[in-house]
Amino acid sequence: MKPEKVHTPIWRVPLGLWRLCMAVGYLLWVSQMMRIRFAGMSPQDQHDHVKAWSAGLLRRLGVRLVVQGQFRPGAKLVVGNHVSWMDIMAINAAEPSCFVSKAEVGRWPVVGPMVVLAGTILLERARRRDAMRVMGLLAQSLKDGRTAAVFPEGTTGNGHELLGFHGNLLQSAIDADVPVQPVALRYSDASHPISPAAAYVGDISLLKSLWWVACARGMRCHLTVLAPQRVTHADRRALAESLRADIEWTLNEAMSA
Repeated sequence: MKPEKVHTPIWRVPLGLWRLCMAVGYLLWVSQMMRIRFAGMSPQDQHDHVKAWSAGLLRRLGVRLVVQGQFRPGAKLVVGNHVSWMDIMAINAAEPSCFVSKAEVGRWPVVGPMVVLAGTILLERARRRDAMRVMGLLAQSLKDGRTAAVFPEGTTGNGHELLGFHGNLLQSAIDADVPVQPVALRYSDASHPISPAAAYVGDISLLKSLWWVACARGMRCHLTVLAPQRVTHADRRALAESLRADIEWTLNEAMSA
């Protein structure tokens, strides 16, 4: 999927540089705090710090988070559409969760050690059997009472249309007998109801994506939290199709409002 072209007016460059410097400095500071203090914190303190740190990074990049709806308390599997690396920050700023991510993220500078310390489960996509290991870890996390989050599309989209939802990781919620709670993610800016600057697709580098976001005017992340669903005895493929339909309907309603 090719990204849309993003034009950055020259007068936005100074603000973009300022935001990017603030975000990088903040990431370095958070990384150090996590290495020094995070492991010794109580689970509640870890939860509160991840929430605050995620919200802080979005603010420094000039992204306003708008949350509609409420997450249920207790263990659940959050299921969302995938547009950007910011999706993780947005969900964590509202409801800190254990994520599944591609293994390459764990090797990113600065960000990699942070996601590992935060309990992210890394998936080696080149190894077919690794999905079984990840599903077991995810199910155990849910059984332990944690909130986890997955993106069943398996990759990022451009924000205009959803890709197909894979049901594999949804099996973890069925095995743990915890509800799934879908969320719909959409990014807008001052000129676009669906911001091309937010889409992390194609061959866009992380640095280029950061730059586009930092230079964007009036970017908002709209996080709509839908009703939780029980999954006892559910079929994972049917569940994936149902969740995709709910999220797609929510996004279409938001665009037509």
